[in-house]
This record gives sequence, C-alpha cells and structure tokens, in this order.
Amino acid sequence: MITISLCMIVKNEEDVIGRCLESVRDIVDEINIVDTGSTDRTKEIVSLYTNRIFDFSWIDDFAAARNYSFTQATKDYILWLDADDVFLELDQKKFLHLKQTLNRNTDSVSMNYHLASDEEQNITTSIRRNRLVKREKHFPWIGAVHEYLAVHGIIHDSDIAVTHLPLTHDTNRNLIIYERMLTEGKEFSPRDLFYYANELVDHGNYKKAIEYYLRFLRTKKGWVEDNIRACSKLADCYHQFNLKEQEAHWALKALSYGIPQPETCCRLGFHFLEKNEIETAIYWYEKSLENKETEKLSFQNNACSFWLPHLQLAVCYDRLGQYQLASKHNESALLYRPNDPRMLANKEYFDGLTKNGK
Repeated sequence: MITISLCMIVKNEEDVIGRCLESVRDIVDEINIVDTGSTDRTKEIVSLYTNRIFDFSWIDDFAAARNYSFTQATKDYILWLDADDVFLELDQKKFLHLKQTLNRNTDSVSMNYHLASDEEQNITTSIRRNRLVKREKHFPWIGAVHEYLAVHGIIHDSDIAVTHLPLTHDTNRNLIIYERMLTEGKEFSPRDLFYYANELVDHGNYKKAIEYYLRFLRTKKGWVEDNIRACSKLADCYHQFNLKEQEAHWALKALSYGIPQPETCCRLGFHFLEKNEIETAIYWYEKSLENKETEKLSFQNNACSFWLPHLQLAVCYDRLGQYQLASKHNESALLYRPNDPRMLANKEYFDGLTKNGK
C-alpha cells in the first residue's frame, strides 16, 4: 500500500481548515501545512492535526508557495488540497480503496473537483485535476496565479471527487496579482492572458476582457479547452453589449477548435431560438445532449449536458405545436430539478393540454 503526504498552503483559514483536515486525517500518512502569514487561529487549529507546520513568506506567487510545500513531503505520493476543500464520506472510502490498490507505476491520479451544486445537489460546475502525484517525480507547479501542476507519464483517472465548500472568497486577490505583474512589466504566458481576461470578466470589465481573450487566441499556444472557453467568454462579453452578430460569431468560432461542447451547443440553440428559427435551435439543443461533457481538465457547465437543453427543447417543440414531445422533454428536465418552478409550471400547462385532447 502506498503512503501519502498531504501538502497545503494556507492563510487565515480558521473557519474551514479544521473541516478540511478532519475529512482527510484518516486517509493520509502525513500532513504538511505551509502558512503564508496567518493572523488568526489557523495555526492553532492545524496543530490539533499535525506538528508539521512551516512558514513561507508570501511573494504573490502561488506556484512558489506550492512548490515549497511539496518539498516538505516525505511519503510515496503527495496529495494537495485547498483549505476550503473536503472529501465527503463516500469519497473518503473510495480514496482508501485507491490507496490500497494503486499500481506503484502510476505517476499521477486525477480526481473530479466539484466546484458548485444547485439546490437539488446536482453538480453544476466541475473540473478534473491531477490531485495525487508521485513524490520522486518532482512535478513542478507553474504560474503565479491560477497555477497548474505539470505532470506527465502514467496517469490514472479516478472517480474520486474533492468537493469545494467555500465560506468566503477574496474576489480581488488574483486580479491584484495580475495587475502588479503588468505594472512590473512581466511577460504574460498564454495561460496568464486567458486567466487575466477571466478575472476582468468577473469584475465587469468586458471591454478589456475582449482585448485579452483576443491576445490569448492570437498566440495560438493555448490549450484546446481554454481556446474553446475563450470563444464562449467572448460571446458572453459581446452579449453584455447586445452585439448579437459578434456573440454568434464567437459561439460558432468555438466549433473550429474541436467537437462541439454542450455549452457551445446550448448557446447556439438559444441564438436560433431568439431568431425563431426553431428547427435549427432544436438541432443544437439535441447536439448538446449527444455531446455530453467528458471529464477533463477544463471547467464544465453541467447544466448544458443535462436539464437545460431538455427545458429549451420543451419550449421549441411547444412552439411547433408538438406538445407530447415538448412534455416529454420537460419531464426529463424535472428528473434533475424536480422543484424548479419553471418546469413545474410547464408540467401544469402540458397536463392541461392533454386534458383538452391536444
């Protein structure tokens, strides 16, 4: 059985760090916590779980801090988490099974990262990340912000999930780091251009975001998944300015980078639905159901693979007077969101049509 070192970087996480460590204490063999300047009770709480607490002076560089944390590991494999992450009970059991059965030739284990869920506990946003890596490989973290772990070799894609449960979020932290990098004249990698544009969108600066998404795409060096997402984000930006043709252009541009993604298909479906081109809208919504997201290293809007296209297909078929088919899609949507008022109203409407013989 392999042994595992947990390596984390933290700062002022007294509200969540105990929850995180409680969920992992029985599945790792060593806990290493690197503190980057806490002024609250974080270290006191951590000391209940480990005495391996290290200090690191914060230099606005997440990769540097994470790389330092990895140097503290002494076991076969390294697991990394953020303070507001947890392993739910089922995933703890899956993790223990993995620990007992993992082939030692494995260089990295990827896990699902559940970022958000709706009131029905459907996972709405997720991503897959390399989460457990062989220590002797010395895989590096890269990037001052939105850092990533550069791995290669034999990778095992597990069905284990890490669940993100934040209580608060520093919405300005990453933007401040990027803008400091710009002020200091530091060169942005393609990944930096992409994520800086994302930060600009999150802060409502759509005009500047467009500039940086375009700069990112012009490098022609981005990951395919990021290229597709940049096109989708550009469509979002132009939507903010009510520029319909540009919005549609960038939705279509995403198709040039690979198999149509569900989010792209739903966007195109809505574009044609707005134009009352119902048959074309139906085509794209059905494609979103056919091309379900595979678990990969990119953000996924899971609604676009499941309930949303069904809801929109109900609208489309209703407009065509095909009420039984519309009702069928609405029922499919309700399987995912049984308490959604839109779908319940639709059900009442379609039930009424059935009673009237339509």
